[in-house]
Amino acid sequence: MHTQARADNAAATAGGALPAISVRNLRMGYPARVLLDNASFDVGRGEILVILGGSGSGKSSLMKTIIGLYKPMAGDIFVNGANIATAGVEEKAQTQRKLGVMYQSGALFGSLNVLENVRFPLDQFTDLALADKNLTARMLLHQLEMAYAESLMPAELSGGMLKRAGIARAMALGCDILLLDEPSAGLDPITAANLDRTILSLRKNLGFTFVVVTHELQSILAIADRSIMLDPVSRSIIADGKPADLRDHSTDARVRQFFNRQPDLGKQQARS
Repeated sequence: MHTQARADNAAATAGGALPAISVRNLRMGYPARVLLDNASFDVGRGEILVILGGSGSGKSSLMKTIIGLYKPMAGDIFVNGANIATAGVEEKAQTQRKLGVMYQSGALFGSLNVLENVRFPLDQFTDLALADKNLTARMLLHQLEMAYAESLMPAELSGGMLKRAGIARAMALGCDILLLDEPSAGLDPITAANLDRTILSLRKNLGFTFVVVTHELQSILAIADRSIMLDPVSRSIIADGKPADLRDHSTDARVRQFFNRQPDLGKQQARS
């Protein structure tokens, strides 16, 4: 399995089309429960891939496995050509620094102001002078339309501002891949639409690749080049394609039900 995955990755490199992320024959989950089995997919450079699925399907677990927080049960995960699933401690750490991650809450440190939060990765992993780190953090906040908020504390920020500050911090080490966990969760429709616009702008102007975990249909249709859908029953990827095509043309009833927000009548009848 590992040999074939390495061969596939080498072929992509030789052809000049190395994906930003390449997942091969992935099996993940817990000893008592496999969430996903024998799953393979790529994320192209500059692509916005959205991971879909109902509650318990393993969306967030897949994201955490991609970034190396969870160890896969089997399979390979290549990030910019490096296999994070089999890497040693130092190689894994170097690969992880090429990934920017924003968790659902924004995960800012409550005791630090916005500028200090965005600067934090630079404080931890670089030897830059303080003035240079502050300049970098301010440039990132400007790109995220948050320059006015650098002295504010996280408790003073709205939900949308927390998400933007979290993305700015995720960008601090100069990564080219951003992974966002439920970026629109808890936001009103206008704030969510503005965040969608920011994601598209970062891709267009800076060339970022995005992996986004969400179930917000409007955001999915607005930003995703491609979506994959996880199914907890079959423990597999049951759909892979453009969201509008999946919504309008999928032959899988589970996919149509998700995109068209149809209730699960079988469960409703069982409860009644």
